[in-house]
Amino acid sequence: MSTTQSAPDPEALRDLAVTVAAEAGALAAEGQAGITVLDTKSSPTDVVTKMDRATEELIRARLLAQRPHDAVLGEEGGDDAGTSRVRWVVDPIDGTVNYLYGSPDWGVAIAAEVDGVVVAAAVNIPSRGEMFEAVRGGGARRDGELLRAPDAVPLDRALVATGFGYFPERRVQQARVLLEVIPHIRDIRRGGSAAVDLTGLATGRYNAFYERGLHAWDWSAPGLVATEAGLRLGGPHGGPPSEDLVIAARPGLYEELAELLAPLGADTDG
Repeated sequence: MSTTQSAPDPEALRDLAVTVAAEAGALAAEGQAGITVLDTKSSPTDVVTKMDRATEELIRARLLAQRPHDAVLGEEGGDDAGTSRVRWVVDPIDGTVNYLYGSPDWGVAIAAEVDGVVVAAAVNIPSRGEMFEAVRGGGARRDGELLRAPDAVPLDRALVATGFGYFPERRVQQARVLLEVIPHIRDIRRGGSAAVDLTGLATGRYNAFYERGLHAWDWSAPGLVATEAGLRLGGPHGGPPSEDLVIAARPGLYEELAELLAPLGADTDG
């Protein structure tokens, strides 16, 4: 990948992400009724539907039609190399199990990286009629309105969202961690979609979030929305978000939650 090319305009990348996420969300919403499992991935509970693949194919086609030299990393289609400084990170349906069961909590997430840094994002939650968008350094918006996450609350008054992995041994460890977390917080929520959880954090539906086992396509787009809304996004031991652990909250609460999680093995499978 050349780094001598001129820097792409993050706002133009954001606009393209929003346009494509809107079309992809409409396609997926139309196809939700009567959907069935097409395949499984890492485990029998890690499912794929035909609409996951159809939606990602549409996203790739639309992005590359406008920017044919970009790379695309998608949950279903893998990583296509490009020759530009831009890579798109795509989750066509985040919350596939919710989608399969007719739940409204799923979304389409599209992020644009420039030289490995996420600079633009769109997250479409069709069932809520919500389009989230963000540009690094330019703020986050929901349906065009500037977003600012509510102020931090103390840990014991925090409503915390989380999720569980697909492997039984990981779920057992996550349950052990949760047993230690619950006495220290207001309550827990398990929605089934990191895109919905992280954008919900930006709107104040939750105060904090943590989860082990996410991938870049899970957190890249909603993570930028969250950080541009004033939240801190990170990972284990003060590092960046990773597949080991993603933590998000307002500064202050973030540190309290991270300190609580650190000795519990939340970033391990036990």
